[in-house]
Amino acid sequence: MIYYKNADLSTIKYKVIRTNKDMEYINLESAFDIETTSTYVNGEKVAFMYVWAFGFGNDDKHVYYGRTWTEYIEFVETIQEHFQLTEKRILRTYVHNLGFEFQFMRKCFTWNNVFSIDVRKPLKALSENGIEYMDSYLLSGYSLENTAKNLVNHEVEKMTGDLDYSLIRHHETEITDTEWGYIKNDIVIILYYINEQIEQYGDIARIPLTNTGRVRKFVRDSVYYTSKNHRKSSSAKYYKYRQKMLDLQITDVDEYSQLKRAFQGGFTHANANYSGKVLENVSSIDFTSSYPAVMLAEQFPMSSAIETTPQEINEHGFDYYLDNFCLMFDVKFYDIESKIAFENYISESKTYKLSNPVINNGRIYSADELATTITDVDYRIIQAVYDWEHMEITNVKRYHRGYLPKDFISAIMKLYEDKTELKGVAGKEVEYMLSKGMLNSTYGMTVTDIIRNDIVYTNDWLVSPPDMNDQLEKYNTTKSRFLFYPWGVWITAYARKNLWTGILNIGDDYVYSDTDSIKLLNYEKHKKFIKNYDDDLIRKLKRMTDFHGLDFNRLSPKNIDGVPKMIGVWDYEGTYDRFKTLGAKRYMEQSGDDVVLTVAGLSKENGINYMKEVSHGDLEQVFDMFNDDLYIPTDRTGKMTHTYIDSEQTVMITDYTGLETEVHTLSGVHLENVDFTLSISENYGTFLNMVMNGYLFKGVDEIG
Repeated sequence: MIYYKNADLSTIKYKVIRTNKDMEYINLESAFDIETTSTYVNGEKVAFMYVWAFGFGNDDKHVYYGRTWTEYIEFVETIQEHFQLTEKRILRTYVHNLGFEFQFMRKCFTWNNVFSIDVRKPLKALSENGIEYMDSYLLSGYSLENTAKNLVNHEVEKMTGDLDYSLIRHHETEITDTEWGYIKNDIVIILYYINEQIEQYGDIARIPLTNTGRVRKFVRDSVYYTSKNHRKSSSAKYYKYRQKMLDLQITDVDEYSQLKRAFQGGFTHANANYSGKVLENVSSIDFTSSYPAVMLAEQFPMSSAIETTPQEINEHGFDYYLDNFCLMFDVKFYDIESKIAFENYISESKTYKLSNPVINNGRIYSADELATTITDVDYRIIQAVYDWEHMEITNVKRYHRGYLPKDFISAIMKLYEDKTELKGVAGKEVEYMLSKGMLNSTYGMTVTDIIRNDIVYTNDWLVSPPDMNDQLEKYNTTKSRFLFYPWGVWITAYARKNLWTGILNIGDDYVYSDTDSIKLLNYEKHKKFIKNYDDDLIRKLKRMTDFHGLDFNRLSPKNIDGVPKMIGVWDYEGTYDRFKTLGAKRYMEQSGDDVVLTVAGLSKENGINYMKEVSHGDLEQVFDMFNDDLYIPTDRTGKMTHTYIDSEQTVMITDYTGLETEVHTLSGVHLENVDFTLSISENYGTFLNMVMNGYLFKGVDEIG
């Protein structure tokens, strides 16, 4: 680490690249990071920076530091002068979790442009000094520790424990050599990561903003162009796909609002019969690339919505429309009740009218009246697992049903091929990591919100409601659009149907599910179902490839060992010695002496380490501790609350060594450790008692 006043930037080698938008970029890795203290002064929350670090290049030779924002502003002026930065000549500097650093420094500079996905969540921020701060966390999709683990051409580990954040420090606090090593190491990880991104994309200006941006560009290029240079040879392909997008439009804001109501994520829940019980020999199975497989095998809305009147439904019958179209509709069920006690499908949060319900950990077991918005796929699941007295359907929209476009599907197949064939292949680590991340993002880009608040930052955050009609019009007519929002709504619906096919067939042996996986008892007993499911999926995939004229063998590429890996089939993950769940996102697994704890909102490592420590390593006691009274104290959870401070603060701070000084800060983020208490809701406890005492049971049908 070099004090910023001793910086010799003349030894840094770089190139300048010019884009087709008449912009110049310094093609050089650079990274910025700060360390902060949060404390209380006279009962008031205070937060401030006590050291900053800035690095250049693909090594650890040019990492500079300072202790105050005044010093950083001086260093920025040095950077600006050396690289001759202007609003047209930019140095892109990466920050891991930009929103945090931005809150501390936002009043230190004038900002020419801040692009944000939400309030206090900037993706990039261009200062008047010509430094454009970018978010490397949103680009990598990983914590700094995991970003380091996923580096391909560099070896560096995220240091842990070398900087005790519980100690109060300020800008005059002495930093030890070990602590300087920690601070420098964080910068080096980002520099190495950006170096690999530059190698991958050719230059720093071509690196996408986010991880999802990678797959967007890849798929967009795949469907619109025949060559990487996008020359005139692509024109016929471009106009063909462009016409398809013009045919796939969201009619109005009401349709978009209904699509938003119909959209649900993955299904995550626990079998009420096993909640709170320690089970032995629980196996785990999951789908191989669940969402991408659904995108290949199933059929989706391939037209604009067509309003369907009650008269049309009465004339042809509701089943006719269910069998032949993708449907979306509002539905009201009266006297609805589950046919099974151990699991329930309808989410309480997705209802907009609900009377006298019995609720199973956020899912509806029964209700006198229930109103929600669903797709035809959801209806088939509900039909299989619920009875009701009668129902009313309104606001019915139908879409012509068809496979996703051929070039879109081919792009997904290419990513799956690369992920499978390149895993573990020496020299192909970059390509493997790229394809893996992009494949996992193919679904996410389909459900990006179309209509969002306008977020503007000048001297502060300003939020204005969107012109919904204007944003929808832009979505429908933009020449670069290659997606249709309804596709994403049906992707998750089909994935839930696949999961529920497993839940219902496994029956009483079903223990727990989470989006694309199931924990179950008596795995051997259910191998026949698993094979039948896989065979049925393979038939679906074969019909798709025949329809599009694609090579079916591409769906089962061979891994490094020469073993074919068919997309979408069930994959056996292993069998745990013991398993215990307390509900959705709350479970514990044991294999040998290894115990893994998964609880939403609690660090896996911190939680289990505390439990082992308290129990002196007695795993029986660890499982006993995992109950609705589990408590983890503030200093052991690894969980923190964030409080944004927007006012200036001038306070006297005494550091952990007893050294006192005045600290002045313009804004910041106060971080504070919080404790964790695991408790089940009163409603869920009541439901579990009803199940235990045998008050709930019927029977189940197959999903249509």
